[in-house]
Amino acid sequence: MLPQTQKQIQLISRPEGMPTDNDFLYKEINVPQPAGGEVLIKTLFLSVDPYMRGRMTDAKSYVEPFTLNEALSGGVVGEVVESKSEHFTKGDFIVGMLPWQEYSLANEKEVRIINPDAAPLSTHLSVLGLTGLTAYFGLLDIGQPKDGETVVVSGAAGAVGSVVGQIAKIKGARVIGIAGSDQKVQYLKDTLKFDEAINYKTTDNLYASLKEACPDGIDVYFENVGGEIGDAAISLLNKHGRVPVCGAISSYNKTDRDLGPRVQTNLIKSSALMKGFVVNDYSDRFKEGATQLGQWLAEGKLQYEETITEGFDNVTDAFLGLFKGQNLGKQLVKVAEPST
Repeated sequence: MLPQTQKQIQLISRPEGMPTDNDFLYKEINVPQPAGGEVLIKTLFLSVDPYMRGRMTDAKSYVEPFTLNEALSGGVVGEVVESKSEHFTKGDFIVGMLPWQEYSLANEKEVRIINPDAAPLSTHLSVLGLTGLTAYFGLLDIGQPKDGETVVVSGAAGAVGSVVGQIAKIKGARVIGIAGSDQKVQYLKDTLKFDEAINYKTTDNLYASLKEACPDGIDVYFENVGGEIGDAAISLLNKHGRVPVCGAISSYNKTDRDLGPRVQTNLIKSSALMKGFVVNDYSDRFKEGATQLGQWLAEGKLQYEETITEGFDNVTDAFLGLFKGQNLGKQLVKVAEPST
């Protein structure tokens, strides 16, 4: 028996700097009923991601900002509990971009079925989902690491960075990760087999530490963080270095302009390529990426870590924790157990 009401999380004010609990509202709403071509989905796992901070600001970007006093949305793995679509049946597991609520209506074209036997359901929001695809295309299409080159990854113990480093190792590169705790540094070196890792919070001189870890310079710098970390890495680029720019989390909650050294001189001196991207740039190649990631996972060449917070009431806490570096690997929220 389905409940009549459910909880939904709305954005009720646009954050100035770091978001707070006061920017969100947990609201009780009715559980909707599907019409023709629609399915009712029970949320099982919900993804929280740094890019969502940008959507909370009413500014032009690559995706529309969230609307105030409406549900936020993101990646969801769910279970079909009612279907008015000939393409889905009750008990199917799906993945899609859905509202932050316990039950959601979706058109049959807005979600796709996933196989619960191929890998844990949560991986379709992490290593086999948009996270893994971001790492795959950003590194291989823009970074193009070659055997014996040096690849540096910032945010290396995070959802994207941890996959980037492993793919670089598969391609024969020497990999250095930058992370924010000794625990994360040990994880990168001991579990993911990075060649070296640096705790940027404890090093006295990040530039000197990075130069020591990269005696032959940097061929590929995968940018997730920006700020002083990016400044240091870009200054060590080799001739024809490549910089895929995936994120700049260090500046997401700044209220003033993010100023730093200008990159133009370094790019000219090294004849380097620096290119920003979003994963949807590669939407027509998602099947290619997902197939290869799945193969590497099955072969044991890829490992993944997920930080899973329990309970819908803790979604906003999990999101805010992203900006404090609390997660190892992909941050998810487990909302419910499957019904079947």
